[in-house]
Amino acid sequence: MPGVQMPMIDPHDPAHSRGERHMLNRLTTNVDFQSQALLLRSERQRVLASNIANADTPGYQARDFNFKAALADATGGARAAAANPLGAPIARGASGLSTAPGERNPALTYATPSQTNLDGNTVDMDRERASFADNAVRYEATLRFINGSLRTLQDAMKSHTQG
Repeated sequence: MPGVQMPMIDPHDPAHSRGERHMLNRLTTNVDFQSQALLLRSERQRVLASNIANADTPGYQARDFNFKAALADATGGARAAAANPLGAPIARGASGLSTAPGERNPALTYATPSQTNLDGNTVDMDRERASFADNAVRYEATLRFINGSLRTLQDAMKSHTQG
């Protein structure tokens, strides 16, 4: 519009720099959350696969973790729920996730057996297969969401002439 002056933005102005950081943080927060969810889904798939692989191992105790509590813990949200319906917690770090500084491992728990076995094995194959399939679908959905978010960010950063 003629006669309208656009304000000049000084890139060295600290307020401008804070604004850029705030915008960048807002753009990456969702992707960071989803990437944590993806890592936890991957770890849960590994735990469930281990349960299935040990279905015939005498004395094997099926394990799992509370995904919701682990995600809240990993993303700095509400602390993990104290009561876990799966049973007593197993020592942290038993899951085999990276122990890099700042990263947390989900607290593995022993699954409550749905029926007793003479050999002491607590793997319920129906439950494990259903959990494995459900987790695989959720993993794929999370991966698709991350890809879509990154594609949207990439499109937003393109020049209008690159269209």
